[in-house]
Amino acid sequence: MLRIVIALGGNALQENPKDKTAKSQLKTIQQNSKAIVDLIEEGHQVIIAHGNGPQVGQIVAAYEAAASETNPVMPFPECSAMSQGYIGFHIQQAIGDEMKKRGIKKDIATIITQVVVDKNDPAFNNLTKPIGSFFTEEQANQLEVEKGYVMKEDSGRGYRRIVASPMPKKIVEESVIRTLVDAGHVVITVGGGGIPVIDRGNGTLEGVPAVIDKDFASCKLAQDLNADVFLVLTGVEKVAVNYGKSNQRNLATLTKTEVLQYIKEGQFAPGSMLPKIKAALSFIEGRPERRSIITSLEKAKEAIKGTAGTVFKI
Repeated sequence: MLRIVIALGGNALQENPKDKTAKSQLKTIQQNSKAIVDLIEEGHQVIIAHGNGPQVGQIVAAYEAAASETNPVMPFPECSAMSQGYIGFHIQQAIGDEMKKRGIKKDIATIITQVVVDKNDPAFNNLTKPIGSFFTEEQANQLEVEKGYVMKEDSGRGYRRIVASPMPKKIVEESVIRTLVDAGHVVITVGGGGIPVIDRGNGTLEGVPAVIDKDFASCKLAQDLNADVFLVLTGVEKVAVNYGKSNQRNLATLTKTEVLQYIKEGQFAPGSMLPKIKAALSFIEGRPERRSIITSLEKAKEAIKGTAGTVFKI
């Protein structure tokens, strides 16, 4: 039996990016839950983390569109919490139903998860993550004055709010998660990278408007739980260099030396594959008995058996 932390990519939640309805998301998750239950059926302990980019964006945009004196915009940390519950509900239902079909008697639960970040993280001085609706330049200027937002033009489509993307330092609910995992339950946690919070200095926590990369948060979770495998599921079976070109090369293995060279060459997109690569490498750093694998959802079972995906080596 292996303890496997799965980091689910956005394609596992919303197959068609143009159809962002709850019905479409549930249908996609129902289809994709089979690959995860395959691992549970084989006796592995499975802990599930996931992204929330489109979903939290929808929630923020809905509040922005409905904003008025009597209906204020919801703070971003609260929107993140809402997305964790919404996505968790769908994953719980889909995996729970699939387990029942197969006669697997396990409970499954979503933990609304806070993740501590350093209030002095350099990311707070270099905002990079766009969230919410698009606005005109005039509206953006007004939001900067009235609400203190930082607004940035986004690819000719209008202005959007941007927030920081700090590194995760501590998962607040780690002991609760560990207790449930040790008891044999399936746990969904650190959704969207977790709700970013800072320590006020007296042991109390405060939510901050930020986005924690879900791959880094999932890696932190895997490290805390001393997982055997960190399984990053994305839209491709293997990591590739020269991606999309005639000389594309799919990689069955990646060493730290190779990763550093490929990063230097700019082989991995910063907002896509690069954080997955860095998180996968971090998980095995100094721990050769661990495995980090990047592959597609469809190849998850084969990847655990060693016949698919890209495996990271020290």
